[in-house]
Amino acid sequence: AMAGEGSGYRLRRSLGGHGQDVRGLTRGLFPPGGFVSVSRDRTARLWAPDGLNRGFTEMHCMSGHSNFVSCVCIIPPSDLYPRGLIATGGNDHNICIFTVDNSAPLYTLKGHKNTVCSLSSGKFGTLLSGSWDTTAKVWLNDRCMMTLQGHAAAIWAVKILPEQGLMLTGSADKTIKLWKAGRCERTFTGHEDCVRGLAILSEMEFLSCSNDATVRRWQISGECLQVYYGHTNYIYSISVFPQCKDFVTSGEDRSLRIWRQGECAQTIRLPAQSVWCCCVLGNGDIVVGASDGIIRVFTESLERTASPEEIQAFENELSQASIDPKTGDLGDINADDLPGREHLKDPGTRDGQTRLIKDNGKVEAYQWSVSEGRWIKIGDVVGSSGATQQTSGKVLFEGKEYDYVFTIDVNESGPSYKLPYNITDDPWLTAYNFLQKNDLNPMFLDQVAKFIMDNTKGQTLSTSAQYSDPFTGAGRYVPGSSSGSSTIPAADPFTGAGRYVPGSASNAAAPVGGVDPYTGKGAYQSAAAKVENIYFPKQDAVTFDQANPTQILGKLKELNGSATEEHKLTEDDLIILEKLLSATCNNSAETPTAQQLETLWRAINWPEDIVFPALDILRLSVRHPTVNENFCSEKDHVQFIVLLLKFLNPKGKQANQLLALRALCNCFVNQAGQKLMMEQRGEIMTQAIEMKSGTNKNIHIALATLTLNYAVCLHKVNNIEGKAQCLSVISTVMEVVQDLEAVFRLLVALGTLISDDTSAVQLAKSLGVDSQIKKYASVSEPAKVKECCRFVLNLL
Repeated sequence: AMAGEGSGYRLRRSLGGHGQDVRGLTRGLFPPGGFVSVSRDRTARLWAPDGLNRGFTEMHCMSGHSNFVSCVCIIPPSDLYPRGLIATGGNDHNICIFTVDNSAPLYTLKGHKNTVCSLSSGKFGTLLSGSWDTTAKVWLNDRCMMTLQGHAAAIWAVKILPEQGLMLTGSADKTIKLWKAGRCERTFTGHEDCVRGLAILSEMEFLSCSNDATVRRWQISGECLQVYYGHTNYIYSISVFPQCKDFVTSGEDRSLRIWRQGECAQTIRLPAQSVWCCCVLGNGDIVVGASDGIIRVFTESLERTASPEEIQAFENELSQASIDPKTGDLGDINADDLPGREHLKDPGTRDGQTRLIKDNGKVEAYQWSVSEGRWIKIGDVVGSSGATQQTSGKVLFEGKEYDYVFTIDVNESGPSYKLPYNITDDPWLTAYNFLQKNDLNPMFLDQVAKFIMDNTKGQTLSTSAQYSDPFTGAGRYVPGSSSGSSTIPAADPFTGAGRYVPGSASNAAAPVGGVDPYTGKGAYQSAAAKVENIYFPKQDAVTFDQANPTQILGKLKELNGSATEEHKLTEDDLIILEKLLSATCNNSAETPTAQQLETLWRAINWPEDIVFPALDILRLSVRHPTVNENFCSEKDHVQFIVLLLKFLNPKGKQANQLLALRALCNCFVNQAGQKLMMEQRGEIMTQAIEMKSGTNKNIHIALATLTLNYAVCLHKVNNIEGKAQCLSVISTVMEVVQDLEAVFRLLVALGTLISDDTSAVQLAKSLGVDSQIKKYASVSEPAKVKECCRFVLNLL
């Protein structure tokens, strides 16, 4: 509904409960109409609407983090958890997963190296997390599937676009990135400061908000469609109304703003400096959380509006707020030029307009309310209150929040250094790290530590885990803390026992074959299994065996003629390589000799314009156990892989690219080669995927075969992170290849990867692989493409 005259949002209820800043909110699934809040007080709370009056009841309080909780999202219902799950991210680098009826975590996800400050859930149980460690991670159930790397600073915001398996990340490096199957597809630039929030409008459009005080609307294709101005300071949070393009934002200018049809239609001021988070409930009511620890709900519905007494109490609280002019929320203020109270007789011109007056030497701020036709006092403007540090996490340094950022001058002439510090940090350790990082003399340790303690007025948390409240200095109540030191890692705060950590050794036994991990029964087989699936799971590596030794040697001799003196092979060398070829191609009883291998190594180090016949000899001979063992064993393997990867340079020669890929495929024939290929998987896959950009179908077939050979190995060892990387490669390469033989090999790889593994099936679905391959189910020739594709789709 449009905010017409006389309508608008008014207070529904103020909810106390959290002891400190409310940092995150999300609309709940269960109970209906409820929501979840998280706070610096280390807890998450589930709120349900109470039927009788306009309020909410705290259903329960969840604890599991050892530091501030900064974000929250709901994981949709599954068969196992029909009421969905709650995920929270914290400054302790962890993500806790809760059920809706238990105050202790079901499990904890570990892997980030810094604060987890944003979470978003997708289909099939996937979760995307963003962290100050500059990465985002994709999780499925209790495992990390992939890590998205590419931002240069903290990732403050993440969102999953559920339909196409696309993911968005917004960062302190001022950019937004779009990811598909774990690879960055596009970077959106335009914001002039940290990107703090993201919201999805449709499959094609999304919104972002930033510390530059603007909101931008973007098309997935990359263009910025609109910039919205209105806030006067950082915007922390953005949330969209259901079924329309209107949205709400909240930020550091003490306000919540409601945007209708591209305009700021209403501004609601709050008696707190930082309005950290906002979310819209299903009925259109808005929940906001702020630095005063209070959650406030606003509504347009008259039935749900608070009583006149409550609204008056809220206005009184607002009018007593002290506004610090240094924040710039009210523009530049010169108290001498301000008009008196009579200025409030003139009506405002738009909702949310602010007016400053001077009354008895005091400066007061008022805001115009269109719906009520009156000026409402929003606070007293105080001089330099010195309260800039009071709102938590006010100072940003390198895109992260700190309680303090000091500037330290080590000597008059030299540069000054920034020293970020949180009250929860140990001053000595911080000082030590600061000196290390800036390469300064360790003699300064005492001085720097003392400087920190003096300038934080001793607001440190002493090592005896006695937390002192940064505002009152009093001991702070910390759930689950014991008086003892808190240095024992990963002990469960409720039972004191070791905490369950997914993927730790004691439960590393993988389910055997096609056993359903939930029921332990055999996996469900669809009726289509009648047509026999001869395609996957494939058990053995696919190799490139075609050989014409005479031609290869002829080319080698011809190019040897043009080689420089340092590279030229002697007649003897050429005879040696001929023997090696016949030993490895004709299944003769001869074993390749050390001398032959040494000569081959010299030949494959030829300049890249003449090396290809030598690479072809390598491709054929590496299938022989002796050669495989020699090149892939512990002692030389690194040089060998480095050499082959050098040829996988997109700017290099196609013949070398093709033969290097085929040689890598053939390495999988023997144990030593398999072991090496699996150990170097990350490097090899990352480099090989660059080969997708060409148009050479033989290169595409070799790339698809390499992926297939990895799938064969991964199917045997059940390594889900490896499968995630392999799925990402299949999905990325599938986008570009035209050749049906390459497509067929990718389909076999996909089928092999997801056979007998429900997690891999869920991950493939969440990456949108099923929609990617559907078109191949109707290919008429060759029939194997269509048949294999249908078998894969049956699994998905």
